[in-house]
Amino acid sequence: MNRTDTMTPLLSARISAEYPGRSPILSGCEIEIGSGEIFALAGESGSGKSTFALSLLRLLDGAQARLNGHVHFEGQDLFRLPEREMRRIRGRKISLVPQSPIESLNPALRIGAQMREAFEVHCSGDWRLASLRALGDVRLPACDDFLRCYPRQLSVGMAQRVLIAMAILHRPPLVIADESTSALDVITQAEVLELLRRLQAKFGMSILFITHDLLAAARICHRIAVLHQGRIVESGSVREVFERPRHPYTQSLVAALPVLPWSESVLR
Repeated sequence: MNRTDTMTPLLSARISAEYPGRSPILSGCEIEIGSGEIFALAGESGSGKSTFALSLLRLLDGAQARLNGHVHFEGQDLFRLPEREMRRIRGRKISLVPQSPIESLNPALRIGAQMREAFEVHCSGDWRLASLRALGDVRLPACDDFLRCYPRQLSVGMAQRVLIAMAILHRPPLVIADESTSALDVITQAEVLELLRRLQAKFGMSILFITHDLLAAARICHRIAVLHQGRIVESGSVREVFERPRHPYTQSLVAALPVLPWSESVLR
């Protein structure tokens, strides 16, 4: 998916992360995400993708993790903000769609209770109306019966949509989708990818799409950065990276794809 219009930077980050006594997890990983852009951070398991996402929100173990660099977002460096200010940003300005949808929802609480909690941590308005609106946006039943459901009553795909609904409750400028399709079957995965693309177009939000699936990234993203062993080894537009990969690691990934990612059936 190509994008040729000029993008206003929404977020720029350069992050290094490590734990005492261990090799660095991230080494000077640098990205810039434009306003209204879907940006992919792609790499294999263990490459540091989720660590990067959690670092953006300062959600790593603060007593142990050492973060260096910067995260510039809406005129502020998030690495320099006090924790109370970060709590106002998490969920309201930058939201996270985590991995493992069933495990990410509290099995003891109804969907409505969890959406109410996510809403009221930042707002004091009508949580029910906002929740029903968000459920409708992700094409789930926008009704009280659904709010009374428990997570165990949902399919994995429905649970994933609930997490996306919770992420867009406050219409944040940036949504981080961390492996949001990895637990889904092929058909449901395609539906969620289309949903993310439709939500981005509807609300003009930016999405950081974290994935190990290059074809999924090719379907919805404007640009892509490839992460390997804690370093970004290649970045550019999706078409540039797939058609003219420069780094040997990226070349091996592209060569292993079962179909040409720049075919009309993938890149649109």
